[in-house]
Formats: sequence, structure tokens, C-alpha cells
Amino acid sequence: MEGKVNFLLLLGVLAVAFVVGRFGEQMGLQSEQARKGAQVIGMGLLGALSILVTRRETRAANQFTFHPIVEVAVLFAGIFATMIPALAILEARGDQLGLRQPWHFFWITGALSSVLDNAPTYLTFATTASGLLGTEAMHLNQLLQATKEGIRGDMLLAAISVGAVSMGANTYIGNGPNFMVKAIAEEAGVKMPSFFGYVKYSVGILLPLFVLVTLVFFRP
Repeated sequence: MEGKVNFLLLLGVLAVAFVVGRFGEQMGLQSEQARKGAQVIGMGLLGALSILVTRRETRAANQFTFHPIVEVAVLFAGIFATMIPALAILEARGDQLGLRQPWHFFWITGALSSVLDNAPTYLTFATTASGLLGTEAMHLNQLLQATKEGIRGDMLLAAISVGAVSMGANTYIGNGPNFMVKAIAEEAGVKMPSFFGYVKYSVGILLPLFVLVTLVFFRP
């Protein structure tokens, strides 16, 4: 095995994410933007170091290219950019959408997570739930403690989280990694199922499980 130093660099990526996220304020990074910026810079430096210390022949033997990550980055940059005005509307008018119960949020979040990345759908409906309970979307700890007309914020957030993560597996574009792995496989000459061919398998297996999750954890 060649390029074993990259295991250490991968651990470095995890360390940057954890240390800056957990101890950023003690390090002088007071704002969330500053902490995110520090994480991006740290991970970028580790990525550049990986390119420098790994032999070009090793990457060529692995058929490594930047095409799949560029394709995914462009797609999801567009998704996140267009979400900004929608999030502002949802925070202001979230209580008018008719979403009330945890199972409502589980299924609507999951449905959109099936065709969008799970991060924007999570953010969208966490913002909606914040608007419903009158809390600030930028401070989810308020949602965890909020209760209104028998609606518990912690249960809404749990339903949103599970729906966003689990139903992202329904399609190729439900999660960024799904789409990226498909692009990598096809570039390597591996025949992959079509979009709807993949859905046929995923829905047949996963949909009954999601119904069971609803009945066990988010019962109407």
C-alpha cells in the first residue's frame, strides 16, 4: 500500500473539525464565521499537503481526478446559494405551513432530502420548526428547550435530523457522496444503474423501514 501518510492527514482533517468546533472560542475565534473559516483553511492546507507528499504515479495508478468533486461542488454550490431567500421566508412564516407533528417534519424533510442534499433540507426545516415555535434559527439550543401548544421542539428536531439523514439514500442526488461515488465509478468504466433503476431498489427496501420508524418513534 502506498501513500499511507494520507491516513494521518485524514485524521488531521477530523482533528481540525473537532478542535476548532469545540474549542474555537478559547482559541480566539469568537464568531461562527471565524470558526468555519478556520476549519476551511485548516482542511485546505491538509489537502494541499496530501498532494505534495503523495507521488503523482500513485494517484495516476488509482485513476484519481478532480472531475467528480468539481461536478458535485458546482451542483451543491447552486443548491446552497438558492436556499438563502427560502430560509429567510421559512423562518418568518414557518408557522403557516401546516406542519405541526414530528411525523410531518420526518416525511417532508425526508422527501426533499431524497432530491436535495441532506444539509440544506435539514437547515430548511430546522428553520421552519424554529419559526413554528418562535425561536431563533441561528440558535438551535432554543428549539431543543421550546414547547408550544403541546409541540416539543426537541422531538421536531429529532424527526428533522432522522428524515434528512436516512432518506438521503433514496436517490443518487439525495446525498453529495451518493452522486460523487456514482461519478467516480462511471469514470472508472463501471456500469451503474440509471436514476430510476436505483430508486426502484432503494424504495423497495427503505420505504417499509421508514414507515416502521414513523410508527415506533414519530407516531401520529
